Parts: sequence; C-alpha cells; structure tokens
Amino acid sequence: MATQVIVLNGGSSSGKSGIVRCLKHLLPNPWIDLGVDDLIDRLPPSMVTFGQQGEVVLGRGFGDLQHAWMVGVAAMAGAGAPVIIDDVFLGGASSQERARTHLAGLEVLWVGVRCAPNIAAGREIARGDRVIGMAASQAETVHQGVVYDVEVDTSHTESLDCARAIAAYVV
Repeated sequence: MATQVIVLNGGSSSGKSGIVRCLKHLLPNPWIDLGVDDLIDRLPPSMVTFGQQGEVVLGRGFGDLQHAWMVGVAAMAGAGAPVIIDDVFLGGASSQERARTHLAGLEVLWVGVRCAPNIAAGREIARGDRVIGMAASQAETVHQGVVYDVEVDTSHTESLDCARAIAAYVV
C-alpha cells in the first residue's frame, strides 16, 4: 500500500518546516502539509500559552479540538489526499499513540526530526517569533518513547538532504 501520511515529529526550531517544503518538491505527487502550528493559529490565543521557560500550557478544551483536528486530517488522507503532518509530540510516546489511533487504517511513515538543543536554540533566537527556551526544552523530550521508521538530524544536515532520506522511504 502507498504511503498516505508522513508524520514529522521534532521540537520547535528543529527544521521540520524546511524539510516539509523540500518534500513537497521531491515527492512525485502533490501532498498537503498541515501542522500543529496551523491548529494553534486557528485557536483563541488563550487556548495555548507559553511559560517563561518555553513550556507549552494547553487551555481547557484543547484536547477535544485537537481530536477533531486529527479526525479531519485522517479523513483527508483516507479520501485520497496524501498528508504531511508537522508535529511536536509534547507527550512523547502517548502523543504518538494518540496519533496512531486517529490514523488507524492508513499507511503512515513516522519520521523523527532531531536537532542538537544548542543549534535549535540558536535557530529559535534567529527566527525571533518563538518563546526563548522552547527549542532546547523540547529537543529531546518530544522523542522519548517514540518509535520511528526513519530519523534525520538537522544539526549539520541540510533540509534537502533530510527530505531526500525521508523520500526514499515513501512508497
């Protein structure tokens, strides 16, 4: 069965968005990309806030809205639209299990996007649109207990090369 969904999991400023842009050029068919940032951008600002150390604080009802979002994403993939999901598994293995449940019955490629905490922190500062501390705090925790089909490390590897490595696994 052909790959229907590619899930990229990595911390903030790990390079997922750059890889997604490259994948959309490399893969032979059109893919829709959606990410946790898309969901957050559409929620009331009080639903997701950030602590002083970059920690993410989810408001009451976030889980229900995230569930509905993922049901919709899975429906698009099931209807024939290949989807790349750019995510941050704040709960590590439990986040992956929740995603697995939503994506059940679909052919999913699980991709870990790693980046050294100090490099991600430098990118975070350079971007200027992130809470300082988020990248370093998420760099390792988002991968705890998560099982991948392929992993890439953007610390010293360009997005295009990471995307080529991932594309090699897409059936």
